[in-house]
Amino acid sequence: MTTDEQFLPTPKQSPRLMSLDVFRGIAITGMILVNNPGSWDYVYAPLKHAEWHGCTPTDLVFPFFLFIVGVAMAFSLSKYTPENRPTAAVYRRIVRRCVLLFALGLLLAVIPLILDWLFNTKPLDFSILRIMGVLQRISLCYLISSAIILHLPRKTQWVLAAVILLGYWVLMQQIPVPGYGAGNFSPHGEGSLPAYLDRLILTSPHLLKRDIGFDPEGLFSTLPAVVSVLIGYFTGEWLRRHKVRTEISVQLAIAGLCCLIVGHLWGFVFPINKQLWTSSYVVFTSGWALLLLAGLYYILEVRNWRKWAWPFEVMGLNAIFLFVASGTVARFLIKTHIGAGKDAPTTYTWLYENLFRPWAGAMKGSLAFALTTVFLWWLILYFMYKKKWFFKL
Repeated sequence: MTTDEQFLPTPKQSPRLMSLDVFRGIAITGMILVNNPGSWDYVYAPLKHAEWHGCTPTDLVFPFFLFIVGVAMAFSLSKYTPENRPTAAVYRRIVRRCVLLFALGLLLAVIPLILDWLFNTKPLDFSILRIMGVLQRISLCYLISSAIILHLPRKTQWVLAAVILLGYWVLMQQIPVPGYGAGNFSPHGEGSLPAYLDRLILTSPHLLKRDIGFDPEGLFSTLPAVVSVLIGYFTGEWLRRHKVRTEISVQLAIAGLCCLIVGHLWGFVFPINKQLWTSSYVVFTSGWALLLLAGLYYILEVRNWRKWAWPFEVMGLNAIFLFVASGTVARFLIKTHIGAGKDAPTTYTWLYENLFRPWAGAMKGSLAFALTTVFLWWLILYFMYKKKWFFKL
């Protein structure tokens, strides 16, 4: 979800990477679209997360980001080999980037508390600060994946990825949770092993769903998310070693189809579930990532049809700025109100109810609000693109 050389080199570093920049741009565009409906009561089904088990197009966005992070690492870490170990300065840069990403995630969690304090006269209460989140998970996944890539041989990396997925499955099925038993996958997740461990380590007040003690981006479920990065890394390493040709797209597509089949079949015994980040979900979503990359690779690299993709490239080149800025603006609109009194609508709701719903209706107006949000942010990023302003960590 970032835009600089730490995760994805820019196209100027390698023409083969345009497909990754466009992939990232498509993913961040999808994130803005699904995160900003005019009303959460009026959202088309493909733009919703699965209620519990299952996978919708919206559930692909986050694992796509992690997959892209891994692909980029194949290029950024390629110069380091067992004979050419990274220096202490390299490790400091990796840790620094992870700390900054984690801090940005915490900042997004702090902003609503500050806005409540400023506008809603609530006390500033850090005892309910959410510790984990999207950027925090990416930070930890990048840190752990970097350690694996820099210190383990290639075959061992593959074996470890398989061990993590299989081990997560076994632990989820076999370790009993007090009051719920073993293998509890009931809706809301409070009886699952990840929720139990998060309640022990982070405590319920610091989780997203503090009332039931569950966080979909918790600590333990970050472990299989590391494999989403590693699969991307394996893909990037394979691409880096081959010349651009049609067969590469075909082979990526075949690998993607195999992952889809394996993930789907695995889902019968270990359900595909984003909030628990199950092993079947990792494999299944990696299959879709490989298929999309295969298509983009063929169109952009093999056929060199690139003009259509430029708007997505603009979005992808400043993705970390877009993620943080859009999240900040949305929180401000939700926490401020138009008018006085306890029934005064939030600024967010007022904009939807007065500018979109009257002419487009409830459902279409909600979608129009989201599309308008995407377009306005694209204009901002286009301005930054023309000015060559690229946010880097």
